[in-house]
Amino acid sequence: MDPSLSLRIADATARAFARAVTTLPPDVEAALAKALDAETDPVARGELENILENIELARRSGLPLCQDTGVPVVYVTLPPSVPLEQGLYAAVADGVRRATTAVPLRPNVVDPLTRHNSGDNTGEGMPAVHVRPGDRLSVTVLPKGAGAENMSRVEMLLPSEVARIPEVVVRCVLEAGARPCPPVVLGVGIGGTFDLAAALAKEALLEPIDAMDPFETSLCEAVNRLGLGPMGLGGATTALAVKVRRAACHTASLPVAVNVQCWANRHATEYVEVA
Repeated sequence: MDPSLSLRIADATARAFARAVTTLPPDVEAALAKALDAETDPVARGELENILENIELARRSGLPLCQDTGVPVVYVTLPPSVPLEQGLYAAVADGVRRATTAVPLRPNVVDPLTRHNSGDNTGEGMPAVHVRPGDRLSVTVLPKGAGAENMSRVEMLLPSEVARIPEVVVRCVLEAGARPCPPVVLGVGIGGTFDLAAALAKEALLEPIDAMDPFETSLCEAVNRLGLGPMGLGGATTALAVKVRRAACHTASLPVAVNVQCWANRHATEYVEVA
């Protein structure tokens, strides 16, 4: 890969992480404000007020919204003029290392067995880079904290169990309780294969949450009837939104994945000019 393009990709990756961990997308912040307007429980209102104050302080100070700045999940869109090369992955990793030092990001990435910390949020398989074709070269980052990620689930249902999908989603949130720092955003992947359903669920978190289709709305309402509320202390809003992505699957299977995200549904996109 051309060295100047590698540098621009690394710069874009670092900028995207800096923006993602210090500011929320407008639709997410608006959803939190809407939840506060609708809330009547005094404890829940206090928690939402604290969250919104935290967002404003992070924005003004340029510091992370949460001490858990997550693991680096990155989506790269490649136009036809840019070849898929190992240098692309190296450039993204360089951007992650830069952001870890400059923002700073908490060094979260460790070896799965020895638990040795790399100190720079890179390692074998990290950052997790997903590449797809597109018209413009872009880098989208999705910092994923452990509190929410640990509550995520994949279930392999029988083809006859389509009606159980809401049960799977609601039970996932119920068993998670306060641990993912609700109100949550849920990405749901339906169909595909075991691994594709999980990938779809995570990618769904990148979609705008200011609109839901009827199926997504019904899932969100079912979750909110749990009454867990902000930080699990009770209230009307347990989920800000549910976003669903689906794929065709084998006639004998029905994979369903739920990727749980905390109220800080952080993501940001930077575009890279290609000479």
